[in-house]
Amino acid sequence: MPRDPFLAAERAVFRRLNTPEKIQHFLDHDVAYNKEPDGPTCGSPRRVLRERKAHCMEGALFGAAALRMLGYPPLLLDLEAVRDDDHVLAIFRRDGSWGAIAKSNYSGLRYREPVYRGLRELAMSYFEHYYNPRREKTLRNYSRPVNLRRFDSIHWMTAEEDVWAIPEYLTTIRHTPLVAPRAIRRLARVDDRLFAAGLVGLAR
Repeated sequence: MPRDPFLAAERAVFRRLNTPEKIQHFLDHDVAYNKEPDGPTCGSPRRVLRERKAHCMEGALFGAAALRMLGYPPLLLDLEAVRDDDHVLAIFRRDGSWGAIAKSNYSGLRYREPVYRGLRELAMSYFEHYYNPRREKTLRNYSRPVNLRRFDSIHWMTAEEDVWAIPEYLTTIRHTPLVAPRAIRRLARVDDRLFAAGLVGLAR
């Protein structure tokens, strides 16, 4: 990791987030969901710390930075959907298995314990919980991991300006299909209970 770029007060917060579980808890309970009332943003982890709000992309960046402070590589995984927004995860590997940290307005699209043997298995764990307001299951593809070291030159962890280069890059890389076309045609709609469960805690 490059020289620690954070201020003393910021480092004090990261010191408390000394496990992936605590990072997720912080995103869930100390950071509001960013509904972008003044227009689209892609704020750095420094801005998330200061403003205490984040959407999916900003939460993933914060998660990757916090994981980096613990010695993990800062990795993102992009989940690609149809008729829906993409979702971005900060992923980590512990004892040979993958887990994820995520910020979402839907309860089923957040943390995953590091129990998944591969990235496809991790991505598939989001499938049943990934749906749009029309109750369509919308997850289709997943990306390869992206190491955010490639963006250290734009100071992605502490930039005051939006770091749009990162989500723009995620749209350019190869994604792998999760579901066969024949299976897609036969997908059922989300039932009432699962739909309601996903909306628990929704920021409106």
